[in-house]
Amino acid sequence: MADGDGGRELSLRKLLAVALLSAAWLSAQIKPAAMGAIAVTVSDLDRSVEFFTKILEFEKESTIEMRAESFDRLTGIFGTNIRVATMRLGTDRVQLVEYISPHGRPMPSPSRSNDGWFQHIAIVVSDMERAFQRLMQNKVPHISTEPQLLPGWNPNAGGIKAFYFRDPDNHALELIWFPAGKGHPRWQGGKTLFLGIDHTAIAVQDTDRSMKFYSELLGLKKVGEALNYGPEQEHLNHVFGSRVRITGLAAPLGPGVEFLEYVAPTDGLPMPADSHPNDIWHWNSTLVVDDLAGTIAELRKTRTRWVTSDAVDAAPLGQPGKKGVFIRDPDGHAVLVLAK
Repeated sequence: MADGDGGRELSLRKLLAVALLSAAWLSAQIKPAAMGAIAVTVSDLDRSVEFFTKILEFEKESTIEMRAESFDRLTGIFGTNIRVATMRLGTDRVQLVEYISPHGRPMPSPSRSNDGWFQHIAIVVSDMERAFQRLMQNKVPHISTEPQLLPGWNPNAGGIKAFYFRDPDNHALELIWFPAGKGHPRWQGGKTLFLGIDHTAIAVQDTDRSMKFYSELLGLKKVGEALNYGPEQEHLNHVFGSRVRITGLAAPLGPGVEFLEYVAPTDGLPMPADSHPNDIWHWNSTLVVDDLAGTIAELRKTRTRWVTSDAVDAAPLGQPGKKGVFIRDPDGHAVLVLAK
């Protein structure tokens, strides 16, 4: 078969796969109330709390240590002993989760921005230069070569400043600064250096497939899109030759979700198929819903990948007594669906 015919056959297969996925989810429509806390697994809770408070100005709201069978059921991990710190920045929250036992696996090395397990939070700052100096003074490892001013030829991203860096467990984090007229209005005129969390970004293989899951199924609304490329993008994510299709989604409240599809290069590694919540590369978004039972019923009509078999008490990732389930998106990223 000629190369051109082979390419057309692959394209047809991709379109067929998306069509089948769309048909499986077509009747399902969930109405989210908000995006809640974003959680990340850490190896040393005290060290991570110090990093987020001392350098990034988060405030620790609570620390909980617990052993509960319900958490085993929630995560699919037997015999969990955990410590969880809830950290607040403005009105947004991150939960740092340490598995005292059983330990998961460390972050893969090397770990790049186009690998399938990539996820980060974008922390909004009022002054990029001051925030960058804070990181430099504390010898925080870089991903970006330096803060990048995205070019004006890109109408959706032009004028935004961004910088990628790493926490003590090698997770990626982002600083982002919005000029007037860009981003949510709440990011304008902030009086503190670190303001809040704009979004969590996830690497995806196929934006259209991810839209079927997050928009047509989970009910998030598309709020923006861009195609980023050029030296600024390469120096931002430290992926040479990168060309990134970016799509932003949002619930009525809380941080957004951003897709990063690497149109080029396409050599990123996939999310490990046997990923578990105690692995250090684990992040999860939280989708808060008014009707958990109805949401689960809708999800069961689809090909959703389940971590939790049925609703259980989601504490300490939710208020005690509030139930939830863990599911995975088409690329393996975890979502906690939590009762309001």
